[in-house]
Order: sequence, then structure tokens, then C-alpha cells
Amino acid sequence: MITGKITLHMVCFSLGLSAATAIADESATPPPSLTLGIAGINAPRYSGADKQHWQLMPVIQTRDGAFFFDSLKGIGYDLQADNGLYLEHTLGYGLGRSDRKSSWRDGDDRLRGMGNIDATVNTALAAGWSVTPWFVVEGKATLPLSDSQGVQYRTSVTLIPWQTQDDTVALQVAGLAGDARYMNTWYGVSSGQSAHSRFERYNAAGGFYGTDTSLTWSHQFTSAWAASVIGDYTWLDKHASDSPIVARHNGTSATLALSYTF
Repeated sequence: MITGKITLHMVCFSLGLSAATAIADESATPPPSLTLGIAGINAPRYSGADKQHWQLMPVIQTRDGAFFFDSLKGIGYDLQADNGLYLEHTLGYGLGRSDRKSSWRDGDDRLRGMGNIDATVNTALAAGWSVTPWFVVEGKATLPLSDSQGVQYRTSVTLIPWQTQDDTVALQVAGLAGDARYMNTWYGVSSGQSAHSRFERYNAAGGFYGTDTSLTWSHQFTSAWAASVIGDYTWLDKHASDSPIVARHNGTSATLALSYTF
């Protein structure tokens, strides 16, 4: 999906941005930390939907050295070199998609007859380079482990044009791609699905399928309390937008998150 998950990823990114900057400025290893929060998200019901819905999602992050737990990413570790190169490996969980309206994952009654996309355990590997404190490039691959749903790829560029002790503004532009299995899991319509739904059969080609652009403003009220406001715009290329399940080839979402770090 390219709505809620990516938006919440930007929440996690923005909430951790001030801490990451502080870490970069200090030679000493930071002490273990725990961040708890809540995020309210208004986003399309699924990738390509023409209807929006609200979701409340927990934000939980804990870190001890290179190891961390993140309520979106899962458990993992990251390694960073002095020249700004970094590597991140995670083991997480994807919620899949329902063919009914859902309050806790993607889904809509419009998809009735398509069947559910199962939740799955996944692993993700990201490699990036913090070229400067305000310019970061990254490539990421996500591979489902417990169900054969294909591989998703994401390449992103993040600019931080404004950062003070209390405020940070970040702009991220990402290109999205997937192999043929991934594309047909999320955008394809098989013969069986076509027979049980109102959609014509569609075989989605693998490759580039969209972009995602997010603008994040993060404000630090105190050393513990922080908030983030995020606006997100997604656009689907023809490999995805030609699918009969796609009602809109572009979509917007908004997120407000509040967190407390111990």
C-alpha cells in the first residue's frame, strides 16, 4: 500500500529526526530511549480508492544503541559509518487488505469479491547516504516472508530545508516499484477474482508504479513532548492506475501525531 504505511513512516521519521540530529552532533552513545504516542491519519481506504477514512494508530519506538523496535517497521538494527552511509535491517508485519470496509487496515466494500490479501511477516533492507545534514538518499526493499506477495522497492530523497532547536521541516520524494507478483497481489485481478467481483481481469506488469511526496513539520514542545503534522500526495503510474480496482490514480492524506519520549 502507499497510503497509511508511508504516511506513518514519515511520522516515525519526523519524530526521530531531532534525536538523530542530536546523535550526529555528539560523540557519546546516547542512552536507551522510549517514545510513546498516537497518530491520527486521514487517508484513502486503499491504494487507488476514491474514499477516505480516519485511523488512530499507536506510535511506539524504543532504541538501545543500534537496536530498535518501531510499531511500524518492527524490530531491527541500523549501522552508520562516519561518512554518512547507513544500513538498516528490520523484521516486521504487514496487515494486508480486506475486501470490506475496515477500521484497522486497508479495505473497502468496493472490493467485494476480490478476497483478502493476507497479513504477512516481512523483512526489509534499506541502504542510504546522509550526504549532508539536510540531504539524504535511500533505497529500500521489502520482502514478505510468511506469504508469497512479491517484493516492493522504494527509493527516496529527503530534503530538510529548515531546522532549529524546536522545529524541523522535511520534504521527501519517493519512487515506488514492485515485481510482477507484488503488482498483481495489490493491483491485479485474476480470473477467479473477476468471476466473483465486478472487475474485469487485469494482469499488472512489474516495475515502476508510482510516486509519493510528503511534507512534514515536527515541533519539539519540551525535551520530551513533540508533535508532527504531515501532508502526503501519492500518484499511481499506468501499471497500477490501469487496474479496474483503482478509482483514483492520485490521493492525499493528512496526519497529526503527538509523542512523549522518556
